[in-house]
Amino acid sequence: MNIKSTLLASGAVLGMMATPALAQQTWTMTTTWPSSIALIEIDRKFVEYANKLVGEELEIQFHDGGSLVPAGEVFDAVSSGTIEASGDWPGYWAGRDAAFNPIATHASLFNAIDYVNWIQQWDGFDHYQEIYGRFGMVYLPYGVTNNESGFRTNEPIRTVEDLEGLRLRIAGLEQGRLLERLGGSQVTMAGGELYQAAERGVIDGFEFSTPDVDWAAGFHEVTNYWATPGWHQSSALFGVMINENAWNQLSIEAQEKLRIAADATMLWSLSNTERAANEAYGLFQEAGVEITRMDDETLEMIQQLANEVIEEVACENPTSARVYVSQIEYLEEYSAWRDASAPFNLGRTPDGPDLEAIRACAE
Repeated sequence: MNIKSTLLASGAVLGMMATPALAQQTWTMTTTWPSSIALIEIDRKFVEYANKLVGEELEIQFHDGGSLVPAGEVFDAVSSGTIEASGDWPGYWAGRDAAFNPIATHASLFNAIDYVNWIQQWDGFDHYQEIYGRFGMVYLPYGVTNNESGFRTNEPIRTVEDLEGLRLRIAGLEQGRLLERLGGSQVTMAGGELYQAAERGVIDGFEFSTPDVDWAAGFHEVTNYWATPGWHQSSALFGVMINENAWNQLSIEAQEKLRIAADATMLWSLSNTERAANEAYGLFQEAGVEITRMDDETLEMIQQLANEVIEEVACENPTSARVYVSQIEYLEEYSAWRDASAPFNLGRTPDGPDLEAIRACAE
């Protein structure tokens, strides 16, 4: 039985036992996102649902990113217990352990539904608990988006050759290495700095998030071209870090209600961001931004390079390798039904990395 199943089973047994009412606790929660970044709405939705479900025992007081501690310091703030919780994108912590990257995003691998499937019905949930647990935290995945917009520049990117020599802001270990193999160079920069950096020409271009998030950030004001699709991040996963001691002070029933709030938020995030992305696509067109798209042959070539990078990175870190083994096993297991149900299915089965090569690195 996996961790999630064990927790649910324990909750069912203990829920039948009479338990005394507990005094309401108060948690302080923040996020990596300032109010100007639309991704903060996922965090706010979770807090809304959580407070409705578990309000008798817990009140979560939410603060915009940067208002309590700098975004880059929220990990340590939660781990140490300075605050009880914070929304995040796991990829920001890949410098601490490279395994944070595949539980956050991929280059040309999972789509949003794949993350939901893997977390809910395969063993994905366990991997989040293992990785965050090393730092004294429990993790509830609660947000997912499909592939990111792509690169925003002031010179068009129509082919791989157009990437040659460009200094592009791109997030992620695998993503940076893939960009370098395609001729560009990775620049690391916080999302809040991108508008001014593009406006001043400090970088040649950047990627950030989904079309609606990019539109809300005003990126159409400082770039003229948008290169699609977002092969560098085929989906993204978000969630909440919770201090383990704070979590353990809750009743089993309250813990279960927080997991329910997280699941409800994930469904909301998927449908909400897809609708918003669709609307934002039209707004970029109306604003005069020229939208280009790489052809299928080029995307297949990028997929093969992405596979090589994933295999390389996975074999540098046994924890990353175990995560990738789990994810690729899921893709292979799901492929029979997904391919049989095409085109009325959920996404694609990528011609992905070599499972056995990565499995050897996980042992």
